[in-house]
Amino acid sequence: MIKAENLTKIFGEKKALDSVSFEIDDGSIYGLVGSNGSGKSTLLRLISGVYRPDGGRIGVDGIDSFNNPTVKSQISFLGDTPYFLPQSNLQEMARFYSSMYPKFDRDMYKYLLSVFPLNPKARLSSFSKGMQRQAALMLSLSSLPRYILLDEAFDGLDVVMRRVLANLLIEGVEKRGITAVISSHNLRELEDMCDRLGILHNGKILLNGDMEGLRLNMHKVQVAFSGVPEMSVFSKLDVIKIEHTGSLISLVVKGDEDEIMNYIKSLSPVFAECIEPTLEEMFVYELEATGYDVKNILS
Repeated sequence: MIKAENLTKIFGEKKALDSVSFEIDDGSIYGLVGSNGSGKSTLLRLISGVYRPDGGRIGVDGIDSFNNPTVKSQISFLGDTPYFLPQSNLQEMARFYSSMYPKFDRDMYKYLLSVFPLNPKARLSSFSKGMQRQAALMLSLSSLPRYILLDEAFDGLDVVMRRVLANLLIEGVEKRGITAVISSHNLRELEDMCDRLGILHNGKILLNGDMEGLRLNMHKVQVAFSGVPEMSVFSKLDVIKIEHTGSLISLVVKGDEDEIMNYIKSLSPVFAECIEPTLEEMFVYELEATGYDVKNILS
């Protein structure tokens, strides 16, 4: 388990992270969303032991990762700009990784060579940004880490390679019990693969939710009446947003879907339907309900 308690990191006069607390369970995929400068990369570097906290603590299985080779050997961190040894090729980097990670799996490396269309003997400096990202992902996955941390994991990858990466991560969780933490500025990239997702803004985690719980507990309802009632009739529901256009009323409601729709139907509407909101809509509604400026957070 990865656990942070009042985690703080300061650069000069700026608090990159401000008293952040959270837990990430083993064998899960955790998505970390936030705009540029929100603190995502700093958080991943603290988890991996690249940075030392200025306050609070961050631990892997209760052990600090900073200056701890044993813990670091279980973590693979892929930053937003992959690093390779000067003038190296993929084969040489695989040998380097195998010397650093005791569980480096040559069979996995060979399998990934069949998945990613890369020349293992070509200089990595000659690769495109997307190809370099694929090479770094190959090395990270072949290391068989318990924890894999990916900063802007899908950056530079085409649609096909994004799907391949998502499938590899899901397979790693299901078959080998790895834990993946993936940062992105795009909620849609993470919607279909994460178990939990948090939104980071100005060094603070604003929301930290279970994906299935969010989906089951939030509903978008559209209802029409021949004579529009007073909005107060919806006060018995846990409404977090309501919009009224002509005879059509759109509601975002928390709670059990059947109970919500039974109450709506008791009001004798002409039309009523429940639509599952997208992940982005759910987080926008949650943030708006707590008074945040969504455009500055998810842009």
